[in-house]
Amino acid sequence: MQRKTLKKVFYACAVAAAIAVDGDLCADEPSETQRQLRLLQEQNQALQQQLQQQQKLIDSLSAKVNEIQQRSVQPDRELEGLKNPEQESGAPSRNFSLPFGKVNISAEGGVAFFHSEHDGQFPHPEFRVDEAKLFIEAPIWKQVYFYSELNFVTREAADLDVRIGELYLDVENLSQLWKSDHALNLRLGRMDIPFGEEYINRDAIDNPLISHSLSDLWGVDEGIELYGKLGKFSYVVAVQNGGPSGIADFNSDKSVAGRFSYDPSSHLHMSVSGMRTGELKLPQDNWSELWFSGGWFLPFNSTNATEYHAELVEGDVEWRLPRGHLKAFGGYAHYDDNAPDADNERNIYYYSFEAIHDVIGKVYVGARFSQIFADNGYPLVGHSDIGHFLFSGTLTEEIWRLSLGLGYRWSDNLLTKAEYTFQRGKEVGGQKREHEDLFGVEMAFKF
Repeated sequence: MQRKTLKKVFYACAVAAAIAVDGDLCADEPSETQRQLRLLQEQNQALQQQLQQQQKLIDSLSAKVNEIQQRSVQPDRELEGLKNPEQESGAPSRNFSLPFGKVNISAEGGVAFFHSEHDGQFPHPEFRVDEAKLFIEAPIWKQVYFYSELNFVTREAADLDVRIGELYLDVENLSQLWKSDHALNLRLGRMDIPFGEEYINRDAIDNPLISHSLSDLWGVDEGIELYGKLGKFSYVVAVQNGGPSGIADFNSDKSVAGRFSYDPSSHLHMSVSGMRTGELKLPQDNWSELWFSGGWFLPFNSTNATEYHAELVEGDVEWRLPRGHLKAFGGYAHYDDNAPDADNERNIYYYSFEAIHDVIGKVYVGARFSQIFADNGYPLVGHSDIGHFLFSGTLTEEIWRLSLGLGYRWSDNLLTKAEYTFQRGKEVGGQKREHEDLFGVEMAFKF
């Protein structure tokens, strides 16, 4: 009986001991598990920090590579204000190129159908290549770049003929010498005349309409140019030959042009431009390098003039809207020559208003109204026969143009647009200028 009792007591003690030991083991397990979980959590946090550091490094390297590629494809034209804000958009405009080593090639163009009334520029309906341009760009050394523009076709040309547009060396960021980023840059060669702003968007892919304003001031000339940016201000100043010859200059007096811009906000852009053509000499300088209203500044009303000149001033403003823009500019041009048998001094006033609005998706509508007043008349071509209105002595006192357009942006590189333009005027003596309206459809592209 005692043995049975002792066995029961022994078994009870053994069971109690086992339960106690098992309880200790179970109590230790959560502590070990928690330690391992904390270790895994610390390792995970370390890995996340490493991944974040690697991603920052990748982002930094990508940004540097993109900057290098962008600078090799195209110099800093936005500093000069050569691109409108929407293009910056870019503005160049030339955001894709085909690299061959260090040389980058891109192109722009437009194919179109034009038909004007019988006194207009295209009295016979015609399909035509409206524009074809090839751009070649390459880095030369450090901050020195080469840029060239070859024009195979332009609307102003009478036939297919390869001509040099811009061709220059661009020396960027000279102001780094005194630690001021992009405050001073230099160009040497053949450049756009930096007067006004319409020429910035004159190419077919950049112009939302097909036509231009009546004044349509633009030109390319040999010389030297300084440009830069200081906060919300930017500037460009150029000293150029002034005459049409791309080989020689026939007068020591030079053309001087400049534009100063101010962008108080991302929505508002303003600028003021000034220019003098310098004294141009006949017979070599038959006309100025600066185009005006489909022609040039040139002597008229006399065959005895040997020198002539023009001075101009213009103000531009642009309001950038979420779905379009409003633009306006106005200017004054003074012309005079030394003809002894006629008083050819002229005061010319011009202005333009433009509105572009996106209506549905990629579809937009646009309108532009422009007008020129010339006291006592001046040779103003517009959309008409250049021989009659520029060289025959026909003088126009007043002319206006209303352009209404519709466009569709397939992409940044492809644009389709259609336009109808009304043009009316009055010649010296009261004769009306009519039958010059123009209809056009164009597909513009770049690559």
